Amino acid sequence: MKRNTSRRDFIRNTTLAAGALTTSAAATGLPADRKQPHENHQDYPRNEPGRGGPVGSATDRGKLVPGLRKPDLAPVPVVTPDNWLMKPTMKDGVKEYYLHATATRREFLPGVWMNVWGYNDAMPGPTIEAVEGDRVRISLFNMLPEPTVLHLHGLELPNRIDGVHGVTQDPIKPGEKAVYEFTLHQSGTFFYHSHGPMQEGLGMAGLFIIHPRVAYDPPVDHDFALMIQEWAIMPQSTIPNGTSMEFNWFTLNGRSAPYITPLVVRLGSRVRVRLVNMSPIDHHPMHLHGHTFWITGTEAGRIPETAWIPSNNVLVGVAQARDIEFIANNPGDWVLHCHMFHHMMNHMAVMVGPMHGESRGGMMAGMNAQAGMGMTQGGPALNRDNGPSMGRGMGENTGIERATPTMPMNMQDKMHEPGGHEEGMGHSMSEARKVPGFPADMMDMMGMYSAAEIKKLTKPAETRGMRRDWFAGLEGLHTVVRVLPPELYDKVVSGQGYIEPGSSVPGGHEHHH
Repeated sequence: MKRNTSRRDFIRNTTLAAGALTTSAAATGLPADRKQPHENHQDYPRNEPGRGGPVGSATDRGKLVPGLRKPDLAPVPVVTPDNWLMKPTMKDGVKEYYLHATATRREFLPGVWMNVWGYNDAMPGPTIEAVEGDRVRISLFNMLPEPTVLHLHGLELPNRIDGVHGVTQDPIKPGEKAVYEFTLHQSGTFFYHSHGPMQEGLGMAGLFIIHPRVAYDPPVDHDFALMIQEWAIMPQSTIPNGTSMEFNWFTLNGRSAPYITPLVVRLGSRVRVRLVNMSPIDHHPMHLHGHTFWITGTEAGRIPETAWIPSNNVLVGVAQARDIEFIANNPGDWVLHCHMFHHMMNHMAVMVGPMHGESRGGMMAGMNAQAGMGMTQGGPALNRDNGPSMGRGMGENTGIERATPTMPMNMQDKMHEPGGHEEGMGHSMSEARKVPGFPADMMDMMGMYSAAEIKKLTKPAETRGMRRDWFAGLEGLHTVVRVLPPELYDKVVSGQGYIEPGSSVPGGHEHHH
């Protein structure tokens, strides 16, 4: 006979069932309101693009699909391409790091050296990597000609070592040092920098990565970190203009594309990319081709997975960090780049460098705030009165009536040839110049790099197997995420043996330029 159930019995039985679920979840280390996230991942493809399970499921766009590493391992070390990791020394159970604030030089592009400031003769400074619970001691030696301080961005520290001169400490004078010692109770993507604004604008910053004691769930196989910076460096100058609000150079870990080293990952692996924006004023919408990622962290650490957002474009604001994670299941060479158009170009300046007969030794200081921002006043950039103050004077042997196109000289010559034709344009130059706005871009201009420069762009363990002209489509804030099948991945990262150009782009090896 069917038993009658009172309201009290129903509430009691429901409560007991909920308690049992909570106990079961606690035993597995999972939140009570979530089912086992990794019980079945067969419906998410690792070797080809695919959506996975329904929205909200563990495999929805690969959300909680783990990496290929064995579980219960320590977090995978972070990789900062084109920079180096500082190894600590251990003393009485404390991890010691030594930073030296220095003026240095950085090669943005092959042969293009800029005068910047940084740490340990590097810009950005070396990456510091530690683990939650560590006791760390950072000694900062000031080798600059002026005072400085060190701020550890996002870390919850004793107030006296917050690194703000006047407010919490005296500035560190040239030749002196300061010691910052503390225990880490956070984990995530953090960074360090001078708290002098103009010093930050010269490059004084570095990454500070703190791993959790136990790897985040789901664990990743590859962990990369990239610092985004922007610079105002006028023609004939190698020193960033710290007063400018217009920027014409953009770097990831201190280099501009195509000089930025690609991120090489194994097909089917789980990948984390940490993005830190140390630009003065610009935000950067960072877009990944060919994959959908989840935004999993900020400059405050890990985001609860219930608040993760799926996307292929993440906006990284000034002084912010964003961690993204995805399953690399789409083989090929995929670009990761800022989607602000001007940030996808290098040096963005009309008539970069001296004109014929030029003898001036650098740009004069701006005459007012607008000039300091690089803004044209009273006429075009070659205006007779104001042009020289912006480093854009016409120089000797030139006149105001002279036409100055914005293209390489070899292309200018071809434009003046009757019926001149440039391979790749698809029509003659005489026809092309009738189109308003032409030339709008620099496609098919690989010949602008010398053989020596191309050799610098080629990395033994990161670019092998890419198409011969891979560097033609990359400038500014571009890098490449190379998703390689296991056999090709092993061969590429080993740096050994010959790999046919274009092997990493399905079908790409069949058609070279």
